[in-house]
Amino acid sequence: MQQNSIQQLLSTATKSLQNSPSSELDTEILLAHVLKKNRSFLRAWPEKQLSEQQQLKFENLIAERKNGTPIAYILGEKEFWSHTFLVDKHVLIPRPDTELLIDIALETLSPRIPTNIADLGTGSGAIAISLALERPQSTIVAVDISAEALAIAKKNAAQLQANNIKFQLSHWLEGLSNSSFDIIISNPPYIESTDPHLLTGDVQFEPKTALVSNENGLHDIKMIIHQAPKFLKPKGFILFEHGFQQGKKVQSLLESANFVNIKQFRDLQGHMRATLAQYNHL
Repeated sequence: MQQNSIQQLLSTATKSLQNSPSSELDTEILLAHVLKKNRSFLRAWPEKQLSEQQQLKFENLIAERKNGTPIAYILGEKEFWSHTFLVDKHVLIPRPDTELLIDIALETLSPRIPTNIADLGTGSGAIAISLALERPQSTIVAVDISAEALAIAKKNAAQLQANNIKFQLSHWLEGLSNSSFDIIISNPPYIESTDPHLLTGDVQFEPKTALVSNENGLHDIKMIIHQAPKFLKPKGFILFEHGFQQGKKVQSLLESANFVNIKQFRDLQGHMRATLAQYNHL
């Protein structure tokens, strides 16, 4: 095998990834991963040659990316809230927009008072673990219907030393008993099954059970709203991520279920992406 320099490999690989909107970034990330260096190393040492083993590994990773496999699944990790989370095909890839839920929760909950938090559909555990590390005096219950997802979440909690989390295999709140939460948080499935975006980009490789919901994407949100009141403390909160066109419908569902003080929040693109509400115990 002919040995090539960093510069040559990046140029060739970038051209081969024309199907990716971020081909140059993809190749740099993958090559830096192979070399166990940061991306600035690639620019500082463009003439450095890779070993045959390194070059073969890089070419294999590029082939995976050419087939559309998300970078996060290739690397087996993704950064969220300044922490690195293990990910695989059993969990959604954490996204920057979802950090909005962390911001809202931290602003809503007192930093001085221990709170009970539920994260429904925890996946990789990104939300639950980020909150656990920010609020070490609180208790978080991380719920998922997927045993494979919970296994990943448990690994992430151990790796990041988030010791104030309990993990629960459950379909939303059904498997929880004698629990009373200050806030229930969820990034549930909210995409319609006919949405064309399910066939494009990273989403096509992610678990459909974590993405797709019936009833115009609202079935799971409705179910959580229905179950939540008996698991919330007086004046407890519920917080959702949802589709950018679902804000008004989510607000209406919450109002019908006796939730008050409804606030909605925009994501990094300015779309209405999250809704916070407080339960009005009669």
